[in-house]
Amino acid sequence: MNIFQTTSRWPLYLAVVGLVIVAASVWYTNYLAGQLASTEENYVNLYKQAIEDLAELDDLEEDVTLQTDILQQMETVPRIVTNLEGELLFWGGFGDRDSDTAYVMRQYHEFIEEGREPIKVDQQIMYVGESRLLRQLRFFPYIQGFLILSFIIIGFIGINQARKAEQNRVWVGMAKETAHQLGTPISAIMGWVEHLKLMYAEDEDLMEVSSELEKDVDRLSMVANRFSKIGATPELQAVNVYAELDKCREYMQKRAPRKVSFDFPAPDQGDDMVAINPLLFDWVVENLLRNALDAMDGKGTISGGVRVLENKVMIDISDTGKGIAPKDVRRVFTPGFTTKKRGWGLGLSLVKRIVQEYHKGKIVVSRSEVGKGTTFTITLPRVMN
Repeated sequence: MNIFQTTSRWPLYLAVVGLVIVAASVWYTNYLAGQLASTEENYVNLYKQAIEDLAELDDLEEDVTLQTDILQQMETVPRIVTNLEGELLFWGGFGDRDSDTAYVMRQYHEFIEEGREPIKVDQQIMYVGESRLLRQLRFFPYIQGFLILSFIIIGFIGINQARKAEQNRVWVGMAKETAHQLGTPISAIMGWVEHLKLMYAEDEDLMEVSSELEKDVDRLSMVANRFSKIGATPELQAVNVYAELDKCREYMQKRAPRKVSFDFPAPDQGDDMVAINPLLFDWVVENLLRNALDAMDGKGTISGGVRVLENKVMIDISDTGKGIAPKDVRRVFTPGFTTKKRGWGLGLSLVKRIVQEYHKGKIVVSRSEVGKGTTFTITLPRVMN
């Protein structure tokens, strides 16, 4: 379920208005095309009537001259005149292709195949096609429709981007406000821990509890610090990927059920470096580990692996949990999407943003099988030694 599903109907209204405009444009353009076609048909009929009248003249030379003059007045209308045997006599209206006899012959056969009604006068037959202007006018509504639909698509994308930007601003503001609100009680708790250490320094049990409490308060302070950095450009530093990964493993393993085992590379396994912000990167790994723990119901194995390529480092976080359904794999990074009964569905969306926007990396679900587990793969640029 996605908690960010919008109830706005603006995209629907935009689409409906666009379709109405396209339909009106197609109708009106076809109307104009029909009017132009009717006009050209009248020209042809006028030519036919004129030829029939000229046929009654006794002066053959004057007859041919007048026919030529009439045809020149129809220079934009494609026409082909043949004798009764189908031999070309003269033609026009094909623009730059008037001098291409082969092209004209192909048009002549096309006119016949299209079933165009010829005009027969005396010993001549004339076939008339549509003018270039008429053909362009018939295609115009489709071009206009494409442009309008493109506008609708761009507008729809723009609306979505604006909505996402607004959501991002809301969450950035909420994160910073949360960090600010946590600051006061954290400072107070730290003060009380120091007070306990001073007042009961001789009580070993209480000192042990105070020490663990101090660690958790430090952790809480670090979490608040992470929230305060959301929306700001973090400072990156070169860090040993094995050591940083092991640090996250150590923290989560102490808080994991006893039946969950961790299989991670040793912190001194290599000296491969990546440019990260430790606070934010640890958040990414801890989110993945926490999701893995949730998916395993208290037992199983969480594995970590590092693959080093020429210019990048790939980190695999795998679990033996319940897996992700194929239909949900592509949506796991969508803000608000969650399969849990509780939760806002923001963890993995923040993970993706931290990896891609802040570290110029990439995170994907590289493997997932229902009932067998999931593997997330983080790809980061490698810092060359």
